[in-house]
Amino acid sequence: MTRLTPFMALALVGFAGAAPTPAPDTPRRPNIVVFLADDWGFSDVGAFGGEIATPNLDALARRGMRFSNFHVSASCSPTRSMLLTGVDNHRNGVGNMREAIPLEHLGQPGYLSVLKREVVTVASLLRDSGYRTYVAGKWHVGKEPYNLPDQRGFDRSLIQGDSGSDNWETGKRYLDLNDQVYWYEDGKPAKMPADYYSSEYFVDRAIDYIRSDKRQQQPFFAYVAFQANHIPLQAPKAFIDKYKGRYDAGWDAIRQARRDRAAALGLVPPDTAMVRMSTTADWASNTPQQQAYDARRMEVYAAMAEAMDHHVGRLVDYLKQTGQYDNTVFLFLSDNGSEASDPYEVPLGRLWLDWQYKRDIDSLGAKGAYTVIGPSWGSAAASPLATYKFYSGEGGIRVPLIVAGVPDMPADKVQNSFTHINDIVPTLLELAGTQHPGTQYRGQPVEPIHGRSLLPALRGEVERVHPADEPVGYELSGNEALFKGDLKLIRNIPPVGDGQWHLYDIRRDPGETTDLKAQRPEVFRQMLADYEAYAKANGVLPMPPDYEPRQQVMTNAIHLVYIPRYRAPVIAVLLLIGVGLGFWIWRRRRAR
Repeated sequence: MTRLTPFMALALVGFAGAAPTPAPDTPRRPNIVVFLADDWGFSDVGAFGGEIATPNLDALARRGMRFSNFHVSASCSPTRSMLLTGVDNHRNGVGNMREAIPLEHLGQPGYLSVLKREVVTVASLLRDSGYRTYVAGKWHVGKEPYNLPDQRGFDRSLIQGDSGSDNWETGKRYLDLNDQVYWYEDGKPAKMPADYYSSEYFVDRAIDYIRSDKRQQQPFFAYVAFQANHIPLQAPKAFIDKYKGRYDAGWDAIRQARRDRAAALGLVPPDTAMVRMSTTADWASNTPQQQAYDARRMEVYAAMAEAMDHHVGRLVDYLKQTGQYDNTVFLFLSDNGSEASDPYEVPLGRLWLDWQYKRDIDSLGAKGAYTVIGPSWGSAAASPLATYKFYSGEGGIRVPLIVAGVPDMPADKVQNSFTHINDIVPTLLELAGTQHPGTQYRGQPVEPIHGRSLLPALRGEVERVHPADEPVGYELSGNEALFKGDLKLIRNIPPVGDGQWHLYDIRRDPGETTDLKAQRPEVFRQMLADYEAYAKANGVLPMPPDYEPRQQVMTNAIHLVYIPRYRAPVIAVLLLIGVGLGFWIWRRRRAR
């Protein structure tokens, strides 16, 4: 998918088998800041139609461009792997995340659940070309020594290595998926404070890295990867209290209001229709007590998002105060759509969480408390789209993208054509005036990038980033899709999907309400063939017939965590019991 200019083609010849030659630093080489949110739905940002207060992100949107048709993977680590490499996740090693991967797939080519060695990150290439490089926040692409940030191109790093953790206590796990929370600083185990607030701490570290680096004449690349709004939902009380009563009308009312604002903002067509998902409950049938509890959960969610936006503003303000803001490009995106899962629905998860956390209404959001929004609010957060995290409906993989600060770009624009997470790396490389080395880096083979630079769209030079006849495939956990121009071929597995292929025009019908496969049978057949070609070329594996993501997470916890953790003590206890029983039998026989 990568488009080669004549300059890039010449560069690839010269760069084959070698690292990129550092380019001379000039004032025109911008600083780059990437803000990555966790589990934000399409309309959670105010500038995308949401009621949550996100003034700092909204200001970036007014200064730059909103991409309303931008797609990622439907879960954390596959998206992060593509954001860092520009390589399809099945080719970069993260065909699925470790927490949800079927055990039959784990370790297969493309299903390492961590970045493979044969990829180079955008941070490595930017550092090679003279950038200072920093990361703070959630990592989730591998804890192997070769996969830690210091070996993946980052000069300074403070990261949480896995899928998530508590946002108030650095040593507290959010589920029993690992034996501990793994924190690393500059490639070594980090010494963390006992208490913190995650969004605040990650921005603190990013600012400290930028400020303390003595190489101030060189541009910097800062990647700030928040845990907001990953479960458990937690936020300072002052932010939570601002939303009291805001969600008393229920999820259907919020979903409709967001759809109307998104249409008014030009992010979706004025006549956008919506499905009502089967997993959305009837708000009116709930008791007043249950309505109050459910409303409080969404109040905490909104507060967590606003708190993150507040800390985004702190970094932006620091750059303004130090005179670096005008030469900084900002990107904001989410790693997938809104999260609908509730670990309490699984008995093993409920047992562990009840031991670790409180869930009463007065505690929600505070230290020691645990809550999620669930599928009904998850559908509202994804408004006006269908499905949510894990699924290939637009609500799972279409997320907000804001880009601001690109030289010569017009302000306050909306880009409605299809774009993709793999487009970020070529965009950043072009901004920095450097190139990807192709298939060789430092004498070793690497995967070529798959995306296209967004700069022509950002500067208003093109209407489409991807040609209308270019197929772009997608798969995660058996949920599949293929994009081609404005069309999307899609299949979702049960229980959310029906296991059948459908065809939608997602530019005119982003809510995926009108199936076109009967009206356009030849297009449907061609796109199905395109998807099969994508799956074959990228080593996509078929899913086990009984796969269900929530159950798989618990199955993996048992096989990958509990059995290794408790195998030795259980065997020891059984041996002691066996020896004791044998001795007792021997004594009984001697006594006869």
